[in-house]
Amino acid sequence: MEPVFFEYIPELNQAPEMRELLLEYGTIRRYEPGDVILEEYSRIRAIPIVTKGTIKVLQTDDDYREMVLYYLQPGESCIMSFLGGIHDEKSKIRAVAEERSELLLISVDNMMKLIREHPMWLNYVFRLYHKRFEELLEVLNAVSFKKMDERLLAYLQRRAEVTGSRVLYITHEQISTELATARVVVSRLLKQMEKEGLVELHRNKLILKS
Repeated sequence: MEPVFFEYIPELNQAPEMRELLLEYGTIRRYEPGDVILEEYSRIRAIPIVTKGTIKVLQTDDDYREMVLYYLQPGESCIMSFLGGIHDEKSKIRAVAEERSELLLISVDNMMKLIREHPMWLNYVFRLYHKRFEELLEVLNAVSFKKMDERLLAYLQRRAEVTGSRVLYITHEQISTELATARVVVSRLLKQMEKEGLVELHRNKLILKS
């Protein structure tokens, strides 16, 4: 029986021989929520493909504030890790398991071998690059033009989308860190959203209503 994550990689339907190679080249690693998968400024030795769960990718500014750039779901890889790995550059991002997750780690050399021997794999890389580029544009647009209440709601909606649940186990402190704003601002906006019937607040979790 083939791994479920194969379903999310359409390129494998056009080049089925890559299925066995992915499993042959890759090593499965499992992570618990909150586990750090990749630190900023660390050397990239392997390219991850998510097989289960959700991974969030963040970047830290000069004041050590973090901002979520995008999420990785089954069948996806981190294009920034890919580019850093093939150019032998240190990581510019931090990757953390959002929930219990599993990754297929493929060495940079083997990933390059896949691309050389199976050009169809480039479609996979370009497709991910396009998706990540659009998501980064959304982040830039939100930071530049949207009010914090709009950013907060969009953040919660996106988190619910990637986890498949409207029950979000997260603290005000975590939200403020990932939105690069003050905790008091997040708490004030969440209370206002609760009055408007958008969320239901509980200790260390909230329920998104719409």
